[in-house]
Amino acid sequence: MRVLIVEDEVKMARALRRGLEQEGWAADVASDGDDGLHRATEHEYDAIVLDVMLPGMSGFAVCEALRARGTWSPVLMLTARDEVGDRIRGLDAGADDYLMKPFAFGELLARLRSILRRGPSERPAVLRVGDVELDPAAHAVTRAGRPIDLSPREFALLEYLMRHAGQALPRARIAEHVWDFAYDGRSNVVDVYVGYVRRKLEQPFGAPFIRTVRGIGYAVGEP
Repeated sequence: MRVLIVEDEVKMARALRRGLEQEGWAADVASDGDDGLHRATEHEYDAIVLDVMLPGMSGFAVCEALRARGTWSPVLMLTARDEVGDRIRGLDAGADDYLMKPFAFGELLARLRSILRRGPSERPAVLRVGDVELDPAAHAVTRAGRPIDLSPREFALLEYLMRHAGQALPRARIAEHVWDFAYDGRSNVVDVYVGYVRRKLEQPFGAPFIRTVRGIGYAVGEP
C-alpha cells in the first residue's frame, strides 16, 4: 500500500514514515498543504494521512480541493485540537476518519486499514482469493489453512495483488505502490520478489497462484 503523509512536524512525519515502512507500506511525505495537494493529485495513493494545521493550505482546504478535483483516496485527518467543530468540519470537507494527537501508532494503522476497506462497496477485512487468505490486521497469510511466513515487503506485494484480484497490474504500478519509486524498466525488483512469494506460496502446494501477464506484469485470481 502507498500512503501520502502531509505533516509539517518533521519528527512526527519521520516517525510515521518509518513506522509505515516497517509494516511494509510505501510512504511519501509532504511538509505543507500545497505540496500535499500537488502530490495527491499527481500520483495514485491508497490512503492519505493529512494534518489539519499546515503551512499554506490547511488540511481542511486540501481535503476539500482533493474532493473537488475528483481525487477520492481515503483521508485520515490528524489534529491536536479536541474540538467537535473541527472534527465536523474535517468530515464535511470529505475526510473518511479523524485521529487526535497524541495517538498510538497501532491505532493509526488500524484506522488506515479500516478506511482502506471502505469505498463504493465495503471491502472485506480479510482478503480471499482462491484458497489463499490474507489478514492485514494480523499480518498473516494462509493457503489451504496452512500459514505462510512472508517478509514485510513480500506481504505488501501479495496484499497489493490480492486487493486488485482479477486485474493485470503493470510492473511500474506494483513498484510504485510497494516500493515507492519510479520504475524505469531496468530494475527487476518486482520480478525478484514475485519469485520469493511464489517459492513460499506455490512450491509447497504444487499449485500456481500468481499469474505472469506477458507484456504487462502480474495478476492473481480470474480475469
